[in-house]
Amino acid sequence: MVSPMLDVLIQREDFDVARLQAGLLGGSAEEGAIVTFTGYVRRANGGRVVHGMQLEHYPGMTESSIHAILAQAAGRWPLLAARVVHRIGMLATGEHIVWVGVASMHRAAAYAACEFIMDYLKTEAPFWKKELADDGEHWVEARQEDADRRAQWQP
Repeated sequence: MVSPMLDVLIQREDFDVARLQAGLLGGSAEEGAIVTFTGYVRRANGGRVVHGMQLEHYPGMTESSIHAILAQAAGRWPLLAARVVHRIGMLATGEHIVWVGVASMHRAAAYAACEFIMDYLKTEAPFWKKELADDGEHWVEARQEDADRRAQWQP
């Protein structure tokens, strides 16, 4: 099997979900399944009304960290391609925040790898998120639920 295409983009501008999905197709008709996840900025969190979110990252380190997550996924499942696009900067509620796409010959591998990547993104990727809410600004803390989901992938 050929090495999968692994790609990470960190950007301020919005993204086109259909274009990203089409970009996972390698042109060889090997793909039997593409699984994607699109995350959005929620309007409410923890009982607070959220108006937006400020996302910051450490350039270079963030891309390297996410690429390592993709490489781990490619080592576990027979992937043809995997891509993460994550936005930074000021985002309003309802806007795209993250997109994960995985292509494989088989749906089970594509589903599992996409879920694995998201679980690791939530716990390992170096992003700092601040919600802007009715009652002020709040740094988004790591949630135990996310750590528990990531733990399912541990040997």
